[in-house]
Amino acid sequence: MAIPAIKIENVHKHFGDFHALKGLDLTVNQGEFFGLLGPNGAGKSTLINILAGLLRPSEGNVSVMGHDVVTDYQAARMALGVVPQELVFDPFFNVREMLRFQAGYFGRGKENDAWVDEVIESLGLTDKAHTNMRRLSGGMKRRALIAQALAHKPPVIVLDEPTAGVDVELRQLMWGFIRRLNQEGHTVILTTHYLEEAEELCSRVAMMKQGEVVALDTTANLLNKFPSKNLCLKLSASNMPASLSSMVKHQDGQTYVLTLTELSQVEFALSELRKANAVIEDMQLNEADLEDVFLSLVGGA
Repeated sequence: MAIPAIKIENVHKHFGDFHALKGLDLTVNQGEFFGLLGPNGAGKSTLINILAGLLRPSEGNVSVMGHDVVTDYQAARMALGVVPQELVFDPFFNVREMLRFQAGYFGRGKENDAWVDEVIESLGLTDKAHTNMRRLSGGMKRRALIAQALAHKPPVIVLDEPTAGVDVELRQLMWGFIRRLNQEGHTVILTTHYLEEAEELCSRVAMMKQGEVVALDTTANLLNKFPSKNLCLKLSASNMPASLSSMVKHQDGQTYVLTLTELSQVEFALSELRKANAVIEDMQLNEADLEDVFLSLVGGA
């Protein structure tokens, strides 16, 4: 049986009196595209910092590709590439120099240059390869940081909110490249606040709340466990009847989204709207998505 890409066993992390991680157990298999979701303060960044060797667990064990992150730090770190949330970069080098230095830190020499060129091209950085990092736009800096995490060709890639604040073009370009890496065998762990990304990309998802995993399953199974539907209604200068207020999940002007637990509620909603003489301009019935599951499980965090 293959060694897990990531193995987390009974991990606790204390910061003084604050218990950030509470006995976490989690295994990510090689080749998975795995989602790690949770609200701010759930413990995601703490866990990533432990994986990267920036923090030590108070209790428990963590390994990357079979290498303990504490006792076999160098090998564990070699196997991991982390794209951080923050735009942190060396201002003295251009993009290509930064990537070659980064690869060099992991013992990769000139034989790695072809891979660095491939990363640069795949992330749309070819025109900026000789541009100083300080002169790049925010979106280009984000691309360069993704490239930096991949420079030593790690088998495990951790993406911590990689598309926060980036444009649609970069998002599509980046996901195309990351998908390809995953298909070629790289393990990808993604944290994101864009739940549609996790739903589209991740085969399995862990949802965290206050330092614990509250759900762990395939994306399909999580969606099947919450079989609710959403009824989207656009009303013409009409108010939503009070009898339907408890079903309203979201309102934007005259557009309302109602959560339904069974299909028979569609007729009830339409009947109440007719009684109130409400005029419906548009109506859509949609399946629940990962956001609905997320809010059900961690919305109160």
